[in-house]
Amino acid sequence: MTDMAFNRNEDWMKLMLSQVEQHFEKIKLGGGKKSIEKQRERNKLTARERIDYLCDKDKPFVEIGGFAGFDMYEAEGGCPSAGTVAGIGYVSGRQAVIVANDQTVKAGAWFPITGKKNLRMQEIAMENKLPIIYLVDSAGVFLPMQDEIFPDKEHFGRIFRNNARMSAMGITQIAAVMGACVAGGAYLPIMSDETLMVEGNGSIFLAGAYLVKAAIGEDIDNETLGGAVTHTEISGIADYKFKTEQDCLDHIKKIMNKLGASGNAGFDRIQPVAPKKDPKELYGIIPEGNLKPYDMLDIIERMVDNSEFDQFKQDYGKTILCGYARIEGWAVGIVANQRLICKNKKGEMQIGGVIYNDSADKAARFILNCNQKKIPLVFLQDVTGFMVGSRSEHSGIIKDGAKLVNAVANSIVPKITIIVGNSYGAGNYAMCGKAYDPRFIYAWPSAKIAVMGGDQAAKTLAQIQVASMKAQGKEVDKEQEQALLKEIKGRYERQTTPYYAAARLWVDGIIDPTETRKVIAEGLHAANHNPDLDILRTGVFQV
Repeated sequence: MTDMAFNRNEDWMKLMLSQVEQHFEKIKLGGGKKSIEKQRERNKLTARERIDYLCDKDKPFVEIGGFAGFDMYEAEGGCPSAGTVAGIGYVSGRQAVIVANDQTVKAGAWFPITGKKNLRMQEIAMENKLPIIYLVDSAGVFLPMQDEIFPDKEHFGRIFRNNARMSAMGITQIAAVMGACVAGGAYLPIMSDETLMVEGNGSIFLAGAYLVKAAIGEDIDNETLGGAVTHTEISGIADYKFKTEQDCLDHIKKIMNKLGASGNAGFDRIQPVAPKKDPKELYGIIPEGNLKPYDMLDIIERMVDNSEFDQFKQDYGKTILCGYARIEGWAVGIVANQRLICKNKKGEMQIGGVIYNDSADKAARFILNCNQKKIPLVFLQDVTGFMVGSRSEHSGIIKDGAKLVNAVANSIVPKITIIVGNSYGAGNYAMCGKAYDPRFIYAWPSAKIAVMGGDQAAKTLAQIQVASMKAQGKEVDKEQEQALLKEIKGRYERQTTPYYAAARLWVDGIIDPTETRKVIAEGLHAANHNPDLDILRTGVFQV
């Protein structure tokens, strides 16, 4: 790659990254500066300040779902970060999942995306057997949208079902009630192992004072009804009360530093070594617009320890790179789409980013090898799909693709997916997209996630719409066709951005490419807490 091309790519990636950071700075304000000031007036910290105070300063905190709710619920005033700040951090040296309601966003009320995010955090705790800490400050379900958050299997009630399941699994749950904890939400702290409350601000009740008055005519204030004194001295529902939030958070640290050690999965780790090749060069490798070929090996070598990558079947199935490496000392198997145009031994040209019969076979075999050796898998996605056409179909591409999907679906070792570029169609599935249970999945600013590329999709949709209009007897000239195509393409491409995906939690976050090593390493550290791996079973394998 020429210096000029590298610089152009770097400028493009850094511009996108700058836009991500600008959006996130606004998201971090939650419900806005006025709402934050109201918190201050009540001697309350914000959700982010609570997490910052609680977590060890010398260890990373990896936020999950920071972009959840982005550009959603505009008619309702928006829901930044899904009204919840959450992630994986360290408390008293113990890695833990932390979930904090953001009271500045609609009083911490639960929108549909809030439920999805909270369930995602519980899923992370359950899959990785990590302790989970809830910092509660919420008015409960957002009533205007109750039908989309209350009754279904993956809605609000699933939270408490998971509380019970985690307790049965021996996963530590700690709840600190720092504000309102209302109605069904009142079950969350009480189904946790230990409940802490802050005097004056923390309250737990099935129905607040106004509802009690309306329902049974009783006059009572919220503090007497369900405050910290009531629940630590009368009902016995809560275990501790504190004068300040800081005292409450300090006590969580004390609880955490006494947790007994649990088993681990035994994934191999040695002393980490920095990559020989500079990770900052990751900014300039992916071509602007992700339109031209590039060597995925250049990305891998700036991500792995000592820039060492031991390729598996190096000269076969070249459009997928498979091999062993270490990331921050952790042994991993890497499955990555190669974007260079390749030539196989038969002299046939193969397009980079496309999965062919041979690359599907190779990747399926490698995934099974990693399962045999108990090595976690890292998928680096830049895939446009499986090869189409008569030659490919007659060679059984669907059968070979099914093999790869089977191996990914039934893999028992932890999988971590990074979408660096395209993630289209069945290629998303085969390379461990969200539907295939990666423990963690992140996107670079350059990611595009859709059933197919924008040009193909827009042309197909436009052709269908024009045919429908003509069938209704409407005249459609070339100019109208072009305007329609442009409108459809713009709408479609908005839905392919990493923002759109992160808003809906199809990915856990949009990350700086240079943070990739960190998020993978933290994900592997989390995964290593769960010693219970299933037995590998693949069912009927297509051959």
